[in-house]
Amino acid sequence: MTHSTRTFLLTMAVIMAGTVSAQTQFKYSNFDSWLTRVVKESKIIGGATKTLYEVGPASEWPQNQPYSNQGGSQWANSNVMAKVAGVVKTNQSVYRERRGNGYCARMTTHVEGVKVLGLVNIHVMAAGSIYLGQMIEPITSSRNPFGKLDYGVPYTEHPRAIQFDYKVQLSDQPNRVRQTGFSPVKTVQGKDMPGLVLLLQRRWEDEKGNIFAHRIGTIFHRFSKTTADWVNGATFDIHYGDITGESYYQPYMDLFQGGDDQKYALNSRGKVVPVTEVEWGSPDETPTHICLQFASSFGSAYVGSEGTTLWLDNFKILY
Repeated sequence: MTHSTRTFLLTMAVIMAGTVSAQTQFKYSNFDSWLTRVVKESKIIGGATKTLYEVGPASEWPQNQPYSNQGGSQWANSNVMAKVAGVVKTNQSVYRERRGNGYCARMTTHVEGVKVLGLVNIHVMAAGSIYLGQMIEPITSSRNPFGKLDYGVPYTEHPRAIQFDYKVQLSDQPNRVRQTGFSPVKTVQGKDMPGLVLLLQRRWEDEKGNIFAHRIGTIFHRFSKTTADWVNGATFDIHYGDITGESYYQPYMDLFQGGDDQKYALNSRGKVVPVTEVEWGSPDETPTHICLQFASSFGSAYVGSEGTTLWLDNFKILY
């Protein structure tokens, strides 16, 4: 092998290595590092001290301070602090759980309750979720809970799949429940299941601050069975372009153009607005954002079955 050939091959190896290392793997995706929050709820609702966990650097967050993503973490979850009319309340539906020598994430659907001086007794169905984006704290009302999320993060790549470890425990209930705390409890047909959604979008903003998008890549998956143990290295392919003619397509996979499960994001003016997917993008179109969410219950807010649980660990993007 000549010196020039060897130099060429080494140069190509460096370039290729640089390309591989530049491909995005989101920080803290092995779920071994968690930030701890201690929140003191208001005395009027009992004054309990709650410990909430966020995927991020192993550190502590000042008590009762609104949280924003730390340490380069792009992960957020449904553990939130609300402050309504001066009353501080938390919801905890995502937990740090020991797995081997590290940790994993456990998301569970439960009924969250609040009593005020024994006079007001409100119970709502709350699902656990972990997603790429951020929660806008403190929460100041129960209206439109998805409108409190900045959903998705900047991203310009074309991965082929995602991979992770998971475990599932389904509820033994044949149907779901819609429980908002302010209206009668209603039965929703169909068994509850944890869900996974991934969207690759090309977004743009108009002069009024409205956000629109093309849907370039898609994964929708519902975990329909309880697993006896962990499923390690599960791989889910990303489907590019218009998927409406594919055999696996279901109506819930359609473009987000309103409805109870509409997605939202922070615009350039600092306002959370709907992200309206106007059409399917072409497979070779370059995305601007990736949206990824794991949840213990699929579908609309306040709908689920108590006890439905999803465990998640060791998330990777495959190129």
